[in-house]
Amino acid sequence: MSGVASAFLLTFAGLFPIVNPLEAAPFFLSLTAGLPEGERQGLARRAAVNGFALLLGSMVLGPWLLEFFGIELPVVRIAGGLVVAALGWKLLSQEQWSDHGSASLPGAPRRKVGTFYPLTMPLTVGPGSMSVAITIGSRKPAGLARLSLLAEYAAGAVLGVIAIAVTIYLAYRFAGNIGRLLGASGLEVLVRLSAFILMCIGIEIIWNGYSMLTAAH
Repeated sequence: MSGVASAFLLTFAGLFPIVNPLEAAPFFLSLTAGLPEGERQGLARRAAVNGFALLLGSMVLGPWLLEFFGIELPVVRIAGGLVVAALGWKLLSQEQWSDHGSASLPGAPRRKVGTFYPLTMPLTVGPGSMSVAITIGSRKPAGLARLSLLAEYAAGAVLGVIAIAVTIYLAYRFAGNIGRLLGASGLEVLVRLSAFILMCIGIEIIWNGYSMLTAAH
């Protein structure tokens, strides 16, 4: 059980800071503004399921695909960091962070929000978190002689991804409560601050990838 617990802690602690559904909840609320509560809950559930599938697929298939295409992990980190930083800058610099006002006008067309894009990727699970998942998948015990260790690691990693998916659902499910608690002004401040943090995370991912790339060569 110690192997399961260590793999769980490694997966959850590695993914939660970069996925950070609490930070993404205001963005989810702004993108789903004007939608009925039941539809918003459905989007939260599907985003959590899609996020689980993306992270688990990255852990299982990511290391094999990198080896197959000859792509080094630091390159993936740099590319993912660029996307995360660009998303943070876009959210930070745009004048209208939410379309709540226009969505609530009588007769105004309601915008269709894509479950996979942008709610699941890149808002919830972006290239940065996928690269972390690939890294975790590449650290699995080598060799098939010790199948018990491999099974423990796989079980702990899957449980860690499930825990991440649960936090995504809870944060998005109660995003409306967070919005009502903060109010319009407080929510805008939180969105701007979260966007800046997101941009900083992207730059840090780029720097880590660059450092790994230069150290390897």
